[in-house]
Amino acid sequence: MPNPLDYTIGWICAIPKEYTAAQGFLDEKHSITPSISEQDPNTYTLGRIENHNVVIVLLPRGDYGLCSATTVVSDMCYSFPNITMGLMVGIGGGVPSRKQDVRLGDVVVSTPGHRHGGVIHYNLRSALEDPELTIVEHLNAPPPALLQAMVGLKTEYRLERRSLGASIGAVLEKHPKLREDNHRPESSSDRLHHSDYGHAGDNTTPCTESCDDVSQIITRPERNSPSIHYGIIASDNILCKDARIRDKLAANGVLCIEMEAAGLMNHFPCVVIRGIADYADMHKNDEWHGYAALAAAAIRNSKA
Repeated sequence: MPNPLDYTIGWICAIPKEYTAAQGFLDEKHSITPSISEQDPNTYTLGRIENHNVVIVLLPRGDYGLCSATTVVSDMCYSFPNITMGLMVGIGGGVPSRKQDVRLGDVVVSTPGHRHGGVIHYNLRSALEDPELTIVEHLNAPPPALLQAMVGLKTEYRLERRSLGASIGAVLEKHPKLREDNHRPESSSDRLHHSDYGHAGDNTTPCTESCDDVSQIITRPERNSPSIHYGIIASDNILCKDARIRDKLAANGVLCIEMEAAGLMNHFPCVVIRGIADYADMHKNDEWHGYAALAAAAIRNSKA
């Protein structure tokens, strides 16, 4: 029977697709310990990745954002008091720029820089009205041990000792039922529109049907495999669906936008890993969600 004291890594997921993807990379799944308090309402999966015992937790359905993440992690750390490292893994909105060719299915890893801890809490509600983006706070960097592990992982990828694509392929081979929701879509469906081109149909009409003006699609070299980017992730409590806000963030060096991390970083410092599922604009669709969730989860287990 697993002992709650044996678990040292907390893995936080916001939506069911992320939770399913995380479980696919467990080397071993454990039964839920009966000693978890009845006062803890969280949904957990316990298991092992390499030599680490891991707690995977899912945020309450339909209750996303900063406050939800903070409450869930507080309960998790009470039930598993020896958790010292945190991973927030899932999907996010990509922030492409001339310097960073961020695409659907790529992965962004929060990485501290000279004046930031890797995640910055912006006030996106006033982003269009204010001349400059308002920073709510610079969030704490992950603990040194986790940063050291991520530096080692980055080196492994740079030296091609690890392969993100190979890891995704391996888990799909191991769990073939994941292919239905988590396969890589055709590259032709990865379309980055010019920022001033709004969605041409209503909310129920896919962009592939309504936004068919090819002159509004930015031409990029063909790429059929995921890339990993390291840098700043922006976080706020709202879903960004405006390319103008995205471009403002890009000008500040941001690579990705998400909704939960700002509620955690000063209370539960962790590395944030986001698979890119859309471009944070009006042309959102769900086609890349499953693959992006799988790609983000693959970072922790991507051996060549």
